[in-house]
Amino acid sequence: MINELIQQITKKDAPIVVGLDPMLSYVPQHIQKKAFEEFGETLEGAAEAIWQFNKGIVDATCDLIPAVKPQIAMYEQFGIPGLISFKKTVDYCKEKGLVVIGDAKRGDIGSTSTAYAVGHLGKVTVGNKTYAGFDEDFLTVNPYLGSDGVNPFVDICNKENKGIFVLVKTSNPSSGEFQDQLIDGRPLYELVAEKVVEWGEQCMGDTYSNVGCVIGATYPEMGKALRKLMPKTYILVPGYGAQGGTAEGLKPYFNADGLGAIVNSSRGIIAAYKQDAYSRFGEENYADASRQAVIDMIADINNAIK
Repeated sequence: MINELIQQITKKDAPIVVGLDPMLSYVPQHIQKKAFEEFGETLEGAAEAIWQFNKGIVDATCDLIPAVKPQIAMYEQFGIPGLISFKKTVDYCKEKGLVVIGDAKRGDIGSTSTAYAVGHLGKVTVGNKTYAGFDEDFLTVNPYLGSDGVNPFVDICNKENKGIFVLVKTSNPSSGEFQDQLIDGRPLYELVAEKVVEWGEQCMGDTYSNVGCVIGATYPEMGKALRKLMPKTYILVPGYGAQGGTAEGLKPYFNADGLGAIVNSSRGIIAAYKQDAYSRFGEENYADASRQAVIDMIADINNAIK
């Protein structure tokens, strides 16, 4: 699957991923109004509103971007209707030819990790038939339970030609409370990075591994060191834009081939119409604002890394 992602990035000259992380407050009033008229002010109504919101953004940007990253928590807050909206979003994005990175940060042990891997990346057997559950292409994975929490995902990746992005150094301010702690003089995130390389060697694509990692854009110096430790690992980079990460700071995340990283923006894209820079589009044309924000993000990153 990493080969497919790289192909899409190269074809569109766009090392970015749009985070489909919809809060109801991001959804324009005309979309909410229509959904509530049909389903009422219910969980079903909210789920319909975010689905229609997502669909508009995907339609407006799918020719420009290689991938999307729906964050499952934004859907789970609306219960089962929200999960149905998540699944509809995943399926629709794949119909549009986009790579889907499910952002669920799953991680447990043994049979539980296997069930997560099967549910999101693999196929479950029901009688004499098999079914893909959520069927994303990649999934974010929390490694802090160790190899017996990650290996089931690697096994499914090999079986289904799927991929994972393992949390190594996250973009949130308090990440250092654990991730930066020294063990024999080395930060924990470096030890996790070495395990990512080990897991990745079991699951290689042509040049890069199907086992990628997550490193926040807010820590470029750490990103530089980690890039050297993981030359064949694709880096998913959150934290650009709204969280303070800059295009200039992203240079170390990329390899000399111009590949090796994909940068996420969520509310900076999907709620672009709320920003002063794109307010001219207005609520009715929120998807056009998102498209312009994508164009600007691609130019910003490419100008910095090339």
